[in-house]
Amino acid sequence: MEFTTLQKDMVAAMKAKDKVRKEAISSLISAAKKVAIDEGCRDDIKEEMVNKVILKELKTVKEQIDTCPAERAELRQEYQTRYDIISEYAPQMMSAEEVKACIQEKFAEVLAIGNKGQIMKAVMGELKGKADGKVINQVVGELCK
Repeated sequence: MEFTTLQKDMVAAMKAKDKVRKEAISSLISAAKKVAIDEGCRDDIKEEMVNKVILKELKTVKEQIDTCPAERAELRQEYQTRYDIISEYAPQMMSAEEVKACIQEKFAEVLAIGNKGQIMKAVMGELKGKADGKVINQVVGELCK
């Protein structure tokens, strides 16, 4: 996701007076700006950096949904709406089948070792941000059996 796209969508949400959407996108923009400043590239915010921030925010909101008490239905609905908005901007993750194919193709020599820790170390560097860590762990576990 490009940073300018987020900015344009926030302006559109402001014009449409969609407060919830504006706040969700605004949080993504501010988090991306903070990461850019921390990494020393304030003016040139790269797409990979924005995607990383979006995935982190998505994970945070998912945790909020999971830990929200059942009797707080209105708060849970607010978190769910925010999650839905942020997930629109999240990069598409690889499926379990795609992860398995990628591991078997690119990491055949590491798979031959059969050590799950070594395989995970090699694979995570390549697939981080492209596939969910839980999916990768599950696929590697199946391949090590």
